[in-house]
Amino acid sequence: MFKCAAIIFGGLLLLAAGCTSVHEGSEAQPPPQEWSLTNPVNQSALTPPNKNPAVINSRPASTTHLNLPPKQISQPAPILTWTSLDGWAQKNKLNAPRKFSTSPVASYVITSSQGKLILEIGSREATWNGIEINLGFAPEIIDDQVFVYGLDLQKNLEPLLLGEPLVFGANRIIVIDPGHGGANVGTHSVLDGRFEKEFTLDWARRVKPLLETNGWKVFLTRTNDSDIALSNRVIFAEAHHADIFISLHFNSAAPDRIQNGLETYCLTPSGMPSTLTRGYSDLWNDQYPNNSCDAENLQLAVRLQTMLLRVSGEEDRGIRRARFMGVLLRQKRPAVLIEGGYLSNPHEAEKIENPEFRQKLAEAVAAALK
Repeated sequence: MFKCAAIIFGGLLLLAAGCTSVHEGSEAQPPPQEWSLTNPVNQSALTPPNKNPAVINSRPASTTHLNLPPKQISQPAPILTWTSLDGWAQKNKLNAPRKFSTSPVASYVITSSQGKLILEIGSREATWNGIEINLGFAPEIIDDQVFVYGLDLQKNLEPLLLGEPLVFGANRIIVIDPGHGGANVGTHSVLDGRFEKEFTLDWARRVKPLLETNGWKVFLTRTNDSDIALSNRVIFAEAHHADIFISLHFNSAAPDRIQNGLETYCLTPSGMPSTLTRGYSDLWNDQYPNNSCDAENLQLAVRLQTMLLRVSGEEDRGIRRARFMGVLLRQKRPAVLIEGGYLSNPHEAEKIENPEFRQKLAEAVAAALK
């Protein structure tokens, strides 16, 4: 069974299954029908706290900044300060980061036995083993050293560079969620108007036997053209004691017919801005049950995105963070949402409508979870 470790205030408890529930923030608004359209956060407007050399250090800050009842905290205290990447690497017995390039912007690479992470100064975009990921805040040069915000170290760098690889034990249970259904048709193909709900269900049906062959017990949130509330999809996963949850979707940027590529989403860690908001509120300090699985969410998303790109040949749109996806917020297990390509792009729509391509996507999901 997939295991998530949680640190409870006042002592340590090892949980044998699932991720613990924590204090929830404000209720997210239900997403509109075509909620997957791209609307990235204005990165230039982001200003993390304590961005002042006088207060920069590597000590954890008080958790009172999170507006959480102290007795309900079930994770390590977040690090809310800027930290020298050199110092962090030395503390964790890694080689010091080295300059990777100077054009078009300065970038630095740091490696571990798990892989290679490339950071760009002044940019939230980074790459992990060739896959795009998104940080909460852009790294900066301060006193000729690379500084990274503490939450990024805790929620992005540590799970990738230092975290144990994902291991799936015996009696594994997974819930696959074919997006949309019934009157909730999702987006539609620019070629012939066929609906997203049709393709997501077919993708899920193809994944199920492949995962079962690999030893998973698989449940689908829907097996026909039915409309299921997002909250009921979460309840379904809880009722079936799922170890992980994966929601399957296809994207749209209509009327734009050029945008293309694959992307995988997981919930934004508390204290960070999202990669995508689509105009919804993005309260940084909100904490949801699924935030207990922040590290595992990222590791799972990376594995899936890597394999999907390998078999599909699609453009990498990266691992992205969002808070408006109601199907993820209250999950108590690692949970991600995959966007398997753009139905608004004629070339990608043609591929998505091809059953052989959907079979490739299914095989990629199964291969990532071996």
